[in-house]
Amino acid sequence: MLSGMDDDDALLRLHHAAGPSGWLRRLLDHAASEAAATPALAAWSAGDAAWAAAGAPAGARALAMGPAAASASRRARQWRDGGSGRQIIGWASPLYPGQLAASPAPPGLLYAEGRAERLWWPQIALVGSRAPTPGGRERAGHWAAAFAGAGFVVTSGLAAGIDAAAHAACLAAPGSIAVMGTGPDACFPAAHARLKAAIAVEGCVLSEYPPGTPARAGHFPARNRIIAGLALATVVVEAAQRSGALITARLAAEAGREVFALPGAPENPKAQGCHRLIRDGAVLADHPEQVVEALAGAAARVAPALRARLDATAAAAGPPGRPGPEPAPAPASLPAEHAAVLAALGHEGAGFDELLARSGLTGSTLAPILSAMELEGRLMQQHGVYHPCGSAYPTGADARRRRMG
Repeated sequence: MLSGMDDDDALLRLHHAAGPSGWLRRLLDHAASEAAATPALAAWSAGDAAWAAAGAPAGARALAMGPAAASASRRARQWRDGGSGRQIIGWASPLYPGQLAASPAPPGLLYAEGRAERLWWPQIALVGSRAPTPGGRERAGHWAAAFAGAGFVVTSGLAAGIDAAAHAACLAAPGSIAVMGTGPDACFPAAHARLKAAIAVEGCVLSEYPPGTPARAGHFPARNRIIAGLALATVVVEAAQRSGALITARLAAEAGREVFALPGAPENPKAQGCHRLIRDGAVLADHPEQVVEALAGAAARVAPALRARLDATAAAAGPPGRPGPEPAPAPASLPAEHAAVLAALGHEGAGFDELLARSGLTGSTLAPILSAMELEGRLMQQHGVYHPCGSAYPTGADARRRRMG
């Protein structure tokens, strides 16, 4: 082992050697079973047999130990330390999003800037044309705002057109996730630099590519698998026959996720891709509430796992010399619908159907609220019954801290 190496340094050097290959994930899985706190260091020190069993090629160790890997690691750590809210999330890290880990080809490493906890929220990918019609752009913003209002995080690719409209409509909490095809220190298109910075305030900007990586044509179809893998469903707003959004939709279907498409006028060439998706089995969606309602059960099912992931993250000390992530601050007051859910819970808790009857909310509205409140630590579910937690109601001290922060 090289003198002074920490877990992030080892991870970054290994990632330089592995690239998108899956052997790094397999090697980290093996190492994490022996050294959960420092899996990359354990992987670095593993014997040749373990590297071979993971599928690493013969020259991989030499490549990881070479000067190019050392330089890549140094650049990445300089990026990490050069701004607030920047994290390097390895495959074996408790920060790694579970939805993405369950997809067919998850990356071995992620560069995140902003509120990384958003990666564990129920997400809807909203994608489409880079040159949409005015109506398509307007629908993207309207649908994205509706999803955010229902408690979902909107995920897209920061591209021109539909992506940008979706992100711009979700700058307030819970924000959106922008998955880039460049390194985390770049922005493509460059005109979206201010939008990228705004997304990172309440949402998260994500990349699998190291700092210094410019925009390359092959990176954008590859990043689409991350968009599809993070989300419970992909919604295509407007897309031509050869649109990259169709790649995202295909990857979502291959990952076992729902695919929705908005229909358009028959004579609109930018709607032809959506019509093709519908012919191939995508769900025709004509209003955002239809998507929210369809995903209500899935959002409720993933909430306990997301809550457990947040708890594990809060308990993790982080790599040596690096503090763990700070928990999100408690809100100063509860939204009216959240307060209504707490009132409906009472002291003994209630099941989903009881909450529907007591709160007067619809199922499509209630399920995302329950997911969000579980993530915030305000309630917990046991055997189908929801119970309020001790942090259910914000205190005066919480409110004061929020105002002062």
